[in-house]
Parts: sequence; C-alpha cells; structure tokens
Amino acid sequence: MPPHEDNPPVDAGDSLPPVPSISMRTVHMTGLLVDVYGLDELAPGATRVSCLWLHHQRLRSKEHMADIASRCIAAWNSARDEGSTATDSRGLIALAFDQRNHGTRQVHEPANMAWKKGNATHAQDMFGVTSGAVADQSVLLDAVGGYLFHEQKATGGERDIDQHLALGISLGGHSVWQLMFADPRVRAAVIVIGCPDFMSLMSNRARKSKLPTYPMAKGDAGTASFIGSKDFPPSLVDACAKFDPKGILFGTSSVPKSPSGSPDESLKQCLHERLEGKKFLLCSGGDDRLVPYSCSVPFLDWLKEATGVSFKEEAIFIEDKVYPGIGHEFSADMVKDAVQFIVDAVASADSGSEKGNEDQRASKI
Repeated sequence: MPPHEDNPPVDAGDSLPPVPSISMRTVHMTGLLVDVYGLDELAPGATRVSCLWLHHQRLRSKEHMADIASRCIAAWNSARDEGSTATDSRGLIALAFDQRNHGTRQVHEPANMAWKKGNATHAQDMFGVTSGAVADQSVLLDAVGGYLFHEQKATGGERDIDQHLALGISLGGHSVWQLMFADPRVRAAVIVIGCPDFMSLMSNRARKSKLPTYPMAKGDAGTASFIGSKDFPPSLVDACAKFDPKGILFGTSSVPKSPSGSPDESLKQCLHERLEGKKFLLCSGGDDRLVPYSCSVPFLDWLKEATGVSFKEEAIFIEDKVYPGIGHEFSADMVKDAVQFIVDAVASADSGSEKGNEDQRASKI
C-alpha cells in the first residue's frame, strides 16, 4: 500500500543501514495474532526479558512494524555481544499486533477513513481504535509470559518478562500516549508523530476539512463550537476525559500556559499514579500537516515544565524532538534516535535508573 495520510513508511530508505535479519514467529495470544520478533536470538542466559510493544499507524498492519522491530533488537544484541551496556542476562523481544479494524481484524474499511474521504464518524472511529489498542495491550501484558515462556516455567526455568516498553507511529503514537497514562507496567515509550490531545488534533482536522460544525468565521471559537457537536459528540468528549492525556488532566479546559503557584495536589497525584519514573522520547515532524506539532505544544510545554520544576520528584523523563523539514513520516533520524532510546531504556532496567532521570531536556528544534 502506498503512503497515505496516517500510514507513513516505516523503512526510511537509503540513509539507514539494511534491515537486520531477525527471527519472527506469529503467536496466538488472547484471541489476537501477535508477531513476536527476536525469540531465537535470546541469549541462553537471558533470564530477564524486555518486551517492546509496537503500535502501527492508520491504514497499515502489524507487518509494517518489522523494520523498527528488527533494528531495535539487532542494536540491543550488538550491544550485548560487544559487552557495552548489555549483558547476556537481559534479552529484548518486540511484539506487534493489528490495531482494531486493521489487518487481520478489519471489519469495515470505510471506518478507517477521514472526513475528507467520506467517513462522517471519523473522530469516533479513530478514538475507538486508539483506546481499543490500549485495552488490547493491557490484556496482552497480563498474558504474554504465559504464552511465550510457560514451558520453561513448568520445567523450573527462570526466564521472566520484567520490563515493558512501547513504540507507536501516528495512530499508534496516539494509542501509546494513552497507554503510558493507563498502564503502570509500561515504563518507557517512543511516540512518533503522535498527539496527546485528541480534541486539539480533531479540531485542527475539522477546520482543515471545512466541516460545518467548525464555523470558520468564529476563529478560535470554532473549536469550542465543534467540541460537543455531532462530529465530536458528548460521549466522545467524556471518553477523552477518561483516556486521553490532555483530557485526563484538564478536561475541555485550556491547558495552562505554565504551572503557577503551589503545585496542584490533584495534578500531582495524577502524575504520580500514572507517570512516575516513566521515560518518553517524542519525535515530531516540523512540517507535519496531518498531526501538526502545534496541536501538542500547549500540553507538552505544560508537562515538560511541570515535571522539570513543580513535580520534579516524580522523575519523569521527557525528550521532545522536532525534526525540521520532516512531514508526517518516520524519518531516518527518528529511526536512529528511537533505536538508541530503546537500547538505553532496556539497559536502564539493570542499571538502577529504571525510575527515570531528573535531567529534563528541552525541545530540540
């Protein structure tokens, strides 16, 4: 399938080394088909296993995550063989499953399209896939060890899954944002061209699509009119307040320009419960028109300042990178940065720094 809207290519082309050859087997888990990469490459002494969960983009499937899965595993295994930050006792595997209504789970193709393609329920459909992926992911986290290593356990083996990470692209980036707020077991994430503010993203898309429910004459007031309309109904507003990062913290209110005065105890408690010690690498295209970085900026500016100052004790690490001249794509530089971040995050599981790093790096433009 050629690149289209939310399905940028994963392979970034000639500027990257060839894709390494890594084993893959498809395993049935909890009613889903899951592609598992790297089992054959686990060192015999790898008693501790890190799982990298991969969330693909809209209009794609789990197979499109093979490139980044192979690169991350090969990089970790190379570090292990070189004896640098990796040891034989730590192994990395990567797992990918189809998003709802995609790949092997497709039930109604038009529901994956945008407003401009004639899908009147674009916002509801996309949010349903996004939050549905989080629900599916949590079930898989419960079950994965029993599917992959149950025979070793039955015979007294010691191989345990003790770390979970995630990487998502575009639609998958939206779902990984939600996942990081939803499940304490996922400790680090790479979010590629994803957005933590679904209401802002859809309002921007409604404006560009010239929906009647987004009155252009009202300027910024168009967003307020759009939220709660038939194209973004009240039930979806409620769902955003439950599951979307910006909605969880601020509901339909505007994001404060900066944390001010004494720390808000309710926000502090929320960040403590949902994000304490977690690590983020955020990769955005400076020229991305489909998921503009500007839709994320108010939330990210607040979160970076809050976790760097007011809530510094929560040890939340955020590296926010914007790549000039890059549109809605997983560029070669993004791939390189993502692979290095994953290697470092896996290494931290055994280095005592799993709970994060207090150094909050600023957005890099």
